[in-house]
Formats: sequence, structure tokens, C-alpha cells
Amino acid sequence: MGIKGRHWASAAAPLAVVLLAATGCTSTADSPARTSDRPSSGAPSTSVARMCAKPAAGPTKAPAGAVTVDPAVVGDLAAKTKSSPPGTTFWLRPGKHRLEPDRYAQVMPKKGNRYLGAPGAVLDGRKTNQYAFSGTARDVTIRHLTVQRFVAPNNEGVVNHDMADGWVIEHAKIQYNSGAGLMAGARQRVRGSCLRANGQYGMNAYKTGDSIKGLVVEGNEIVGNNTDDWERRKPGCGCTGGIKFWAVNGADIRGNWVHGNRGAGLWADNNNNDFRIENNVLEANDGAALMYETSYNAVIRNNTIRRNNWVEGRRSAKRGDDFPYATIYVSEAGGEPRIRARTSKIEIYRNRLEDNWSGITLWENADRFCNSPANTSTGYCTLLVKDTDRCARPAIATAPLYGDCRWKTQRVDIHDNRFVLDKSVVKCGAECGRMAVLANYGTYPKWSPYKGKRVAEAITLKQHNRWHDNFYRGTWSFVAGDPGRKLDPAQWQSAPYRQDADSVFDLVAGDRDGS
Repeated sequence: MGIKGRHWASAAAPLAVVLLAATGCTSTADSPARTSDRPSSGAPSTSVARMCAKPAAGPTKAPAGAVTVDPAVVGDLAAKTKSSPPGTTFWLRPGKHRLEPDRYAQVMPKKGNRYLGAPGAVLDGRKTNQYAFSGTARDVTIRHLTVQRFVAPNNEGVVNHDMADGWVIEHAKIQYNSGAGLMAGARQRVRGSCLRANGQYGMNAYKTGDSIKGLVVEGNEIVGNNTDDWERRKPGCGCTGGIKFWAVNGADIRGNWVHGNRGAGLWADNNNNDFRIENNVLEANDGAALMYETSYNAVIRNNTIRRNNWVEGRRSAKRGDDFPYATIYVSEAGGEPRIRARTSKIEIYRNRLEDNWSGITLWENADRFCNSPANTSTGYCTLLVKDTDRCARPAIATAPLYGDCRWKTQRVDIHDNRFVLDKSVVKCGAECGRMAVLANYGTYPKWSPYKGKRVAEAITLKQHNRWHDNFYRGTWSFVAGDPGRKLDPAQWQSAPYRQDADSVFDLVAGDRDGS
């Protein structure tokens, strides 16, 4: 899990997010119901952003000075964009807007353009056009518009296809597209929107050149993405989920409802740094709620995380896999004071995790390091070593490269969380309900300085990874060092591990009142 290859090829108006208590996964008149072996959602302990059921309505009349776009004229939006100067505001009338019937027909915004949809305005790709909005123009705004049924290729996106900077996406519905509904650029703001049932990702936060900074994803509903089930089509691709983040430096992910996605809900993968993931509801995703992989420095707090990883956890159990598949999965990622961020560790606190397949796993693949053939993020090195070729014998065997050529799971502080598990709800046995800190036995390549138990001993005992002051309800077990070393709470708290100091263990399952 998580040691796979990846990848591929104006101030915003105030956010008026409607927050309502959840009564179930969204299924409205314009969204086909999705069937699976997951449970239906109940009311979470936190309100959620129900943006797919009832998004904020756009202006019923064209703003002063705006160019009106007519849905009856095929290609009107692209043509008027081309003929208008930068900074133009476009108002799309109610109705279904279409581009020319050519695969590459698309809208090419100019700097500072604003696209406002009237109530009922839809830009429909008709399963013909690949891209909706493309080009490199900065500071483009898209509000109150539904964008649907475009057919972007795998790993590409429909809105902001070329990853331009400074875009604002607000109160939009981006749904039923192939590929990613949305790409990302630096300083992009995605607020109060519905990213629903896209073929690969709701958003692919990747930019050529790895220059995304200052990304904000706030108050969105991210639901039912990866409808094309890419992990089955390309086993081991690591290319699925609600949102994927790649080499993003600085992100605030807050107040979102991330649910019902096939694969992970949120997946930060490869040299991300300085994330704040807070006040989200992450529930009923097939895989992990959150993966933070080969990345640095994050705060994960105040999230409600429920019923995740049932599908992938049950699948692994059926095939006899004893790896502790996690709800929060930290893989070769940790705190690093030498990399500038708002924190110098990964801090996971004040979250409520309820009836997930398992808890938190801290993992390192001993064979995955910069310049190793086992590093499936091909061509990438750690943020501490710019020249990949430096990570080779003999220099890699001694300091500083011995430490700096590895993505290390270190300085992870897990505290003041509430872990609740009722195995009769999850319908699982001994293979669920686990916390873990572990690594594999290093074997590859032949010149690796990390062979044997070195990495397993480091992550478990020497890299300042701590659980403490948590509350557990239900039957939990713990894994340390390697998958075969399973501990009960007393062993977990005793030498040599000494984890979960001052934590409380309550074997009574089924806490529902939050007491």
C-alpha cells in the first residue's frame, strides 16, 4: 500500500458555504445513485458542506458590463472569450451551453476573465470535448457554473487543464467527467463547490515544474470520484481518489466533505510540504481517508473520520494480507525542521475516528529512497538533496546523505484523538482495529545502505514518532517493527515501545453519544 508509482504526464468573493447536517451520501435528481458494499451515512458529529445537493445560486441577471453568453449558439462561450479583451466578465444564461463538436474545442480564457453562471447554466462536453477551460492565463474566476461530461485523458483535467496560477473556482459543479474534474496552479482557490463522480480525481493538484504554492480547498463536497476505477485498470498506478496532491508547497484543506470516493479520499503524494488539513468530514471512502506520502510537515486536526477503508481493508483480509491498512496512512513522510513550513513535524490531534477499518499507520519502505530503483516516484529526490546522482555509493553510506537521501517517517506526534471501533458495525475480525509503526526488511538494491532491520528499528524506536493522550473505545491492537509483531495495549505502552502514555483504553464498543 502506498509504495506505488504515480503520475503523468483577483481576490475571491466572500465564501457563503451552506453547512447542513448530513443525512446520507448525496443522490439528487441529476446524480445517478452509486451502489457499493459501504453503509449509508448517518449524521456526523460535525456539519458538512452539502454542495452537490444545493449549491449557491448564481446571478439571475447579467452584471453591469458583462458579456452575455447564449446557450442556443453552439460555441458562443469560446468565440466571445476569443473576441473579448482580458478581464472581461461573462454571464452564462440558464441552459445547456455547448462547444464546437470537436475533441479539442475548448475555452481559452484571458488574464483576469470571470465566468458567472446563471441558475441552471451548464457547460456540457457531451462526451465529445476533452477540455472545458484551458490555457495559461492567470487569475481566472469560475463561479456558479456546472461543468460536466468532458472526456479528459487519464491524469489530465477538464477545468484549468494547463494548470494556470491564481484561478478561483467557487460554487461550481464539476461532475461526470473523465480524467480529473479540475487541475491546479499556484494560489488556486477552490471553495464551496461540488467535485462529483469524475472518472479519476475530483482534482489533480499537480503542475508541470512542481510549482504549486498556497493552495486552498475549502468547504467543498468531494464525492464518488474515480468512477473509472483506475487502480483496477492499471494495478499499482497509485492514481486515484477524491483529490491527489503532488509536490504542493503550502495547502489549506478545510471544511470539506470528502466521501464515497473509490480509493483514498485525500492523497498527498511526493514532496508535498506544509499542509493543514482541518475541520473536514472524511467518510465512507473505499480506501484510506487520508494518505500523506513521501512528504513533509503537516497539521491534521479537528477532523471527523468515519467508516473509511472498508472496501480495501476487507479485500486485503480476504487475500490473507496482514499489512495494517490504515485510515490515516503516513508513508515515508515526516517532520523536517530544515524545510520551511508552519510546523516542523506531522501533528495529528483532536480528530475523531469512528468505525473505520483501522487507525493510523506509520510506514517506511526500507528499499524506497532517492536514486533507488524501488523509488517509484521516478526521477524525484528528497527535498534535502537536489541532485539525485549524489545518492549513490560510497557517499550515501555516511552522513549527511545516509539520512537525507531517505524520505523518513519521523517526528509524527499523534495525540488527543478519539478512536472508536465497534467490530459488529465494521463486520471485521482480528485484521482490523490496528495502529502501527513499521517498516519492511531492507533487501534492494544490492548497494543499499538500508538493508536488514535498520529502517524498521529507526522508525519504531529512534525517529521520535509518538502516540500519547489518546482515547480508545473498542478492541484495538498494535503493530510495531514489522507486520508480524502484534501487541496488546499493555505491551504497546511498555518498553521498548512506550507508546500511548496517558492514553485511556475502554474495551466497551459502540460509543455513539460522544461521552
